[in-house]
Amino acid sequence: MEPDKNTSTDPESKPSVEEPKAPADALSRTPDDLEKEQAEQKASNADPNASADPTEKKLSPIKRFFRKVNVYLLIFVLLVVVAGVFTIVNYLNSQKTPTEAGIANQGLTADALKQLANTDATVGGTSQTLTIQGNAVIAGQTLLRGNLNVAGNIQTGGSVQTPNLTVSGTSNLGTAQINSLQVATNTAVQGSTTLHDLNVSGTSSFGGAMTASQITVTRLILSGNAVLQVPNHISFTGPAPTRSINNGVLGNGGSASINGSDTAGTINVNTGNNPTAGCFTHITFQQVYTNQPHVIVSPIGSAAGQTQYYVERDKDGFSLCASSPAPANQVFAYDYFVTN
Repeated sequence: MEPDKNTSTDPESKPSVEEPKAPADALSRTPDDLEKEQAEQKASNADPNASADPTEKKLSPIKRFFRKVNVYLLIFVLLVVVAGVFTIVNYLNSQKTPTEAGIANQGLTADALKQLANTDATVGGTSQTLTIQGNAVIAGQTLLRGNLNVAGNIQTGGSVQTPNLTVSGTSNLGTAQINSLQVATNTAVQGSTTLHDLNVSGTSSFGGAMTASQITVTRLILSGNAVLQVPNHISFTGPAPTRSINNGVLGNGGSASINGSDTAGTINVNTGNNPTAGCFTHITFQQVYTNQPHVIVSPIGSAAGQTQYYVERDKDGFSLCASSPAPANQVFAYDYFVTN
């Protein structure tokens, strides 16, 4: 086959570039044709890497900005800015001096004073303050329905009656009469104190001397190296114990009596005819001792000294006895002292 004449067989030969054909008649081109040719020429000279998508050119600058920047980073920055603004506003508000609420003042005219003197009138409201520049004398009773706040001292020429009195600070009382006083915590009394009746249910401690005309206690305990000093007499009072006599020992017409208390006293003995040895009388205590007590007996008179007396004792009482017959028709006595 015979090769095509229009086809070049030379490998080094380059294909020919077809030149753009100019219009047959240059004078026949319109302005629109010129603009079209210029646009085609600019497109051919443009960057080959440019996108050929026409929608890319139609995107707004804001959308192109959001495509290049991370949206979450923008949200974080926005939160930081809002928190900073909130902190600054609070700091500026804290530096401001708070405005004090003002109370409206209203003066009293002469007509208002006359109205107060003659009738029961209401002056002002709860949000207003009544200020009296001079002294005020109230002849009748005064009722305060709210709290009473006094900036200075309170002086009263008469008595103050109140159902409850609470003092949070220091209180100095010249003379106070209290019907009932209850102290929840410690009480310190520096000067002399006169108490009509003092009932203490707990423990009481006195660091100094205590002077009292009479002290009644259920039990008195001296601890440590305490010393009991009684410059005057000691008296053991109380109900007298009961006694029972033995007529056979005292003899015919004999008798015995007792004068004293469970602690100390005197036993009087009258012997009759023909007394015998044995126990004259038995003493029974009004208050039984917890343990067997110690009984001390001392004879009074020579007749009592002639008897060979002895004691028999227990928690309920004791018996006064003689080991030999007492002198007949004699009057004598014995003193006794009982301790536990």
